[in-house]
Amino acid sequence: MIHRILLSYLTLTLLVLLTLEIPFGILYARSQTSALTTTLERDAVVLAELAEEDIENADTRALPHLLRGYIRGNDIQAVVVDRHGTVLAAAPTDVPVTSRHLAGAPDIIAALHNHPSSGVRHHSRSGDDDRYATVPAASGPIVRGAVRISAPTRGTTERIHTAWALLAGGGLAVLAAMTVIGIALARWTTRPVRELEHATAQLADGTLTEPPAADIGPLELRRLATTFNHTATRLQHLLRAQHRFAADASHQLKTPLTALRLRLENLEPDIRPDARHHLDHAVAETDRLVRMVHGLLALARLEEDHTAPSPVDADAVLNDRVETWSAFAADHDVTLSLTGEPAGRVQAVPGALEQILDNLLANALRATPPGSTVTVHRMPARAPYHRSAAPVKLHIIDQGPGMTALDRERAFDRFWRAPHTPPGGTGLGLTIARQLAQASGGAIALHAHPAGGLDAVIHLRPGSALSRTRTNAGRVGSSQAPPPQDPRP
Repeated sequence: MIHRILLSYLTLTLLVLLTLEIPFGILYARSQTSALTTTLERDAVVLAELAEEDIENADTRALPHLLRGYIRGNDIQAVVVDRHGTVLAAAPTDVPVTSRHLAGAPDIIAALHNHPSSGVRHHSRSGDDDRYATVPAASGPIVRGAVRISAPTRGTTERIHTAWALLAGGGLAVLAAMTVIGIALARWTTRPVRELEHATAQLADGTLTEPPAADIGPLELRRLATTFNHTATRLQHLLRAQHRFAADASHQLKTPLTALRLRLENLEPDIRPDARHHLDHAVAETDRLVRMVHGLLALARLEEDHTAPSPVDADAVLNDRVETWSAFAADHDVTLSLTGEPAGRVQAVPGALEQILDNLLANALRATPPGSTVTVHRMPARAPYHRSAAPVKLHIIDQGPGMTALDRERAFDRFWRAPHTPPGGTGLGLTIARQLAQASGGAIALHAHPAGGLDAVIHLRPGSALSRTRTNAGRVGSSQAPPPQDPRP
């Protein structure tokens, strides 16, 4: 932003300089050229009047003395010719005259016809230019001769070049000064913006420790900083209140729910056999409430904590979770298999991959009918050491009834459960799994498997990839965490 502001300052300054200096330089050059031409024409007219009398009286002896006395400067040349174009006198006397007869020169011809002229003549030998003025030496309509005065344009050209150099130097000095002033102004203007950007990044990470100063910069940015600080303070207060409420509610509910379950179990001897199923449903709902409380507490931790992903041995975690869930699968007459090449190390928040697998395996095993198979398939990254490598993919494929496209889109919503699912779920399992995957820099997607059932795909970055950003995640669970009881949402 500083560069853009500085560029705008310099562009405006350059336009002003060009608008002022170029016309001034052109006017100065024209004035110098015009001054030289006017001087030559004036001197030529005066000399012509003085020489006309001598030519009329046929007394040309005084002409050289007249020219030498009138010409002030060694660089100026003067020539007097008669009405036939013959040179009568020249000054200085050592001026080379290519011909003593100048009747063929265009300016002499015009002057002998009583038409004064002026212009620039180029010397092929020296390469210099001369500006000349040629006027007739006449008395009324009678022309008795002509006078030509010429002077080199070298001095005028040098003065013009010097003026352009001074203008260019002055313009560069102004641009340099404007650069220094522009940098100072740009830094002063953008400093509040930089502080707001830094504060916004801190607020996005969850904690604003360095609020932007509200007493620097332009008035509009000061007001913006004041409004931002007020908004950030209120937002942090609301977030802390929300986190405290979720955590406190989850902690406070665990104890009465545990006590309620114990009381329900103590009522079992006093319940008639035909009404015992009501007690079983009450105990099941109590267990569901306990699981929901645990899920809410996990979500609160995920939103509040800040843990960066680290390399995790995906194969070790997969082997551990498959072995843990094998007994549960065998009880339900379901085969649990692990296929594919070793996945290697992946980036994940500590404990996140275990929780994700537990939730997805629990859903898959409960949805798969007896006699079927749940497959955990590994697909390692194609180029694990390349910065833009494809992610590691872990497929959990069941042979259950599957889900419609609309249900797959809503599956990750909180407390949403698919129709015709077994009772007892809370609808938080996939929500927690998705947040854990996102906290690890990955994602989870649900696809319909071509052979029927559901294919839950976990996308994770290879363990060799650098973790460039900090993500919001909590240290939830461990590899020895018990299998979740939440069925497919």
